[in-house]
Amino acid sequence: MHPTLFSSYFVRSLLLSSLAALALAGCALDSTKPEPLAGLDSWVEQGRQDWQLPGLAVAVVYRDAVIYARGFGTLGLESELPVNEHTLFGVASTSKAMTATALGLLVDEGKLSWDDKVIDHLPYFQLADPWVTQEVRIRDLLTHRVGLGRITGNRIQFMPTASREQVIRQMQHHDFEQPFRAGFVYNNVMYSVAGEVVAAVSGQSWDEFVRERLFAPLGMQRSNTSITQFAADDANIALPHQFINGEIVPIARRNFDNVGPSASVNSSVYEMAQWLRLNLGEPGVYQGQRLLSEEVMAEIFTPQVVVGRASQLDPVRAYGLGWYLEDYRGYATASHGGATDGFNTQVTLVPELELGIIVVGNTFENFRPAVTRTIIDRIAGLPAHDWHSHYLTQYQQDFADASSARQQIEQQRQPDLLASLSPEQITGRYQHPLYGNAEVSLLDNGDLLLQFWDDGLSKLTLEHWQGDTYRAHWHNKAQREKFVHFATSENGAIELSVEWTLRPQLLQVGIYPAPYRRTAVFGKIEP
Repeated sequence: MHPTLFSSYFVRSLLLSSLAALALAGCALDSTKPEPLAGLDSWVEQGRQDWQLPGLAVAVVYRDAVIYARGFGTLGLESELPVNEHTLFGVASTSKAMTATALGLLVDEGKLSWDDKVIDHLPYFQLADPWVTQEVRIRDLLTHRVGLGRITGNRIQFMPTASREQVIRQMQHHDFEQPFRAGFVYNNVMYSVAGEVVAAVSGQSWDEFVRERLFAPLGMQRSNTSITQFAADDANIALPHQFINGEIVPIARRNFDNVGPSASVNSSVYEMAQWLRLNLGEPGVYQGQRLLSEEVMAEIFTPQVVVGRASQLDPVRAYGLGWYLEDYRGYATASHGGATDGFNTQVTLVPELELGIIVVGNTFENFRPAVTRTIIDRIAGLPAHDWHSHYLTQYQQDFADASSARQQIEQQRQPDLLASLSPEQITGRYQHPLYGNAEVSLLDNGDLLLQFWDDGLSKLTLEHWQGDTYRAHWHNKAQREKFVHFATSENGAIELSVEWTLRPQLLQVGIYPAPYRRTAVFGKIEP
């Protein structure tokens, strides 16, 4: 392991790690002691049922071997086919580390450096501040320190039918949430910019480059970068679900190609285990072949920006290039979660133990960290802790808190407060510099329809809430609802205010309450 990657703890638990390795190889010194992962199948299955997960898959890499790979449940509630280690799941934001590694391959070839200016590779790249535009480096894209926050949140895709370049061009209208390089502000589109740098430098699309330069050498033959690449006759693909209105239900699969380098990879736990092997042991080496240099791998796992810490007594949490870097019970870890519609992923590396864990499921839940921590505890020989109960109890409390907050919002509603603007007055087209166009139309049945981006997908039905405020329900139920408000400006023009939820308090309860949101005011375009 490269000395700059992680702090070493060679003395502590060295004997425990050796015993664990022997047990896993089937030659434990004391045959009366159970293997570290004995009974894991039944424990995971019980957790899957407790969390009401249709399907789940887990893989464990230890000392460069896949020692565990197993599926649980079914592909979905509408399928009887079982999940196995080869089932494809959307692995969402764990795609980011792959994009960083793709750039690392180009760094090794001398075709770019981490500190190249983005505009030197993408001349059309432009942000609201001209000086920042000139100064943004590739490293800034990968560390979430440009200062731009989320646009619409994870569940509501921004301009879903637009190209990556179109979405990137819209960033010139995006306000800064923090000053440039002032801190960590998570932004998916900046990773899409990074992917377009890969394309500009390599002459291949990000998708082609990742497939040829990462997936192929690692034997990840089933993995792909878009739901459009699923084979028509491939039945072993997990189906997405969400907890909506009190129950787990199937939802539509959505295409995230326009921010693909941040979130669009689909893979199985077995093939993701090969990706973990590349990052463990001697990082950058897979099956004896060096794919990336020690220097590049060291840079990827070097802390670049502080994310935060819970208290002065807690370890500092940092971010490398596509990885969160933190501490778990004395062990340095690198990890990343992922969430797209109906899929959750957790990838964790414990380099000192040469241990990697991938957990994927086909609905939103918080069982993944319980599985991950339990496996680490067992392999490291740490005192046992009931992480399943810990996270389930925490979730139940979070659900109660979010439900109570939502109920308070609804109790404050004044449905008898009539609108001052008639449906005919608010119909028409609206425009916003960042968010593009929106249109309100009055249907024959009297419903008001709100549409964004003229894409035929982003449609909402308006329900009168109170006054000139409406609760808008997405036709795609997985996207839930949002609040919009109509008003008359000082010059007499009608305006549409849209409250974009950037992160809800708890998605299972709904898009509101939401502590992190942004309101955008659209001006009406007169015919």
